[in-house]
Amino acid sequence: MQVTGKVVVVTGGANGIGKALCEAFHNAGAAKVVVADLDAANARAVAAMVDGAAFKCDVSQENDIVHVIEETERQFGPIDLFCSNAGIGGGFDPMSENAGGASDEPWQRSWAIHVMAHVYAARHLIPRMRARGGGYFLNTISAAGLLSQVGSPAYSTTKHAAVGFAENLAISHKAHNIKVSILCPQGVDTNMLRSIPKGPQSGDGDLTPEQVAKDVLAGLEQETFLILPHPQVLGYMRKKTENYDRWIGGMAKIQAKMREEFGK
Repeated sequence: MQVTGKVVVVTGGANGIGKALCEAFHNAGAAKVVVADLDAANARAVAAMVDGAAFKCDVSQENDIVHVIEETERQFGPIDLFCSNAGIGGGFDPMSENAGGASDEPWQRSWAIHVMAHVYAARHLIPRMRARGGGYFLNTISAAGLLSQVGSPAYSTTKHAAVGFAENLAISHKAHNIKVSILCPQGVDTNMLRSIPKGPQSGDGDLTPEQVAKDVLAGLEQETFLILPHPQVLGYMRKKTENYDRWIGGMAKIQAKMREEFGK
């Protein structure tokens, strides 16, 4: 897919990877970039930079996503590419005293933003895309959805679920010319990464959001399902499936090291 001349929506577009995506799509010649974010002020600022439009949107609320879709298509035409990019980094506990956590809140919030937001976008865009002969979804997930995230069961679990939904989205609608890509980086230098304890997600180096956006443009052009800004993740995936027990043992060693560092 070439984004030139396309109408693109980016959720979580006010900061971090989302902001970089908005800038990259604009520079690549998108007809209109719509910035959707809970942070309305920064969404408007990014929209001004890319000659786009901004909507306040809490992606955990289905009605907010419906509003973004309906208003974008009413004002600018059919959405060609919907980037379900918003995410949160809550629930991290380097000590991992109990994988079940202490309350439901981090689980529910992560599930709403990392899974149901993707579901809502598909629920309301699939009928429109099918009627006009196709479309594209880019879902920002994380390498945690392919591997795991030491210190955050809620993050890791919901990112795994997001991968599962994206796979099904691609399988179910390939015949309808609806394409899907998932973006699965490790550490990216964003406010979200800075808000959590230092961990193995940064072991291979933190990329800039701008570099990740370049990788996205390349992945969309090739229409690959899996976009890996950190290519070594593919090797980690292979090691995981080749010997699951050995992989879990290795991850448990990382957990032990984190407990040692943070327990001092």
